[in-house]
Amino acid sequence: MKNIEKIDLFNFDLEIGKQKPYISLSYQVFGKPIGSYPIILVNHSLTGNSNVSGKNGWWNGIIGENKAIDTNYFTVIAFNIPGNGYDDVLENFIDNYRDFTVRDIARIFWEGLSFLKIENLFAVIGGSLGGAIAWEMAVLEPDKIENLIPIATDWKATDWLIANVLIQDQILNHSDDPIVDARLHATLLYRTPEYVNQRFQRNKLDSSSILQIENWLLDHGLKLKDRYRLAAYKLMNHLLKTNDITRNRKDFLAVANTIQANIHLVAVDSDYLFIVDESRKTYFGLKNIKQNVFYHQIQSIHGHDAFLIEFNQLSDILNPILNHHKQPNYVSA
Repeated sequence: MKNIEKIDLFNFDLEIGKQKPYISLSYQVFGKPIGSYPIILVNHSLTGNSNVSGKNGWWNGIIGENKAIDTNYFTVIAFNIPGNGYDDVLENFIDNYRDFTVRDIARIFWEGLSFLKIENLFAVIGGSLGGAIAWEMAVLEPDKIENLIPIATDWKATDWLIANVLIQDQILNHSDDPIVDARLHATLLYRTPEYVNQRFQRNKLDSSSILQIENWLLDHGLKLKDRYRLAAYKLMNHLLKTNDITRNRKDFLAVANTIQANIHLVAVDSDYLFIVDESRKTYFGLKNIKQNVFYHQIQSIHGHDAFLIEFNQLSDILNPILNHHKQPNYVSA
């Protein structure tokens, strides 16, 4: 049974000017109870959820007892992006998905933290869409986060990303089997030609005529269809293109300079969704104005999905950032 808690938000003003009468914000807590130890907020990716640790946790390779994000020493909180469906409440799906932006989600997460009486975070960490939300959270509350750790992501949606979001949106709205078909495209985008060619080598599945690569792709689509609703997929995909911490603000360096957190950029060298060159440009730009910005790179054949696979490399990156606060008597501010 899912151990999910819920917060009710009322009359929430969206960035576009509309008001949402009710939003259900669900979350899970791992490790130490709230208020006793430093708090790490983990933001999930497009098809992720709040279940980040434990037997079926999608990030259990780095979150848990004696792991990089050590639940013996940290309170780990993970919110579900409203509308992702993990709470299994049909009424909480969002049909008007184009009304929402990454900035709205970041504001919703801060509302949730305020409800929990949490004013400061030791770290905010997230991969892909979750990392984009982390960037926006840091801009909204520039002095409340000690360590900002966006992984395989960017502070903005590039033209390349927006183009792929459009393809996904077209498939999701016009295909006869939208989730499966959209996932075929997305799965290839999240990996690399080198990985696919090396793994499958044009081999067939047993003695059948279907190729292993075809079976693998279709299997990914069917698995997502079994556990994910169309409304959720449309929303999460749409959010990716709304990512831009400079929208209706100043330029990037001026906006980022307000962030007090240590910024740890984590890129994947083979990422075809959030390409590594953009992360490097961000790093070198920030280095001109900030001392507490750091660049880390995961080397992997797996592409964008490396942040869900390369746990050893990710742990090596996170350990020096997080370990110095492994103090039993530490009390969160």
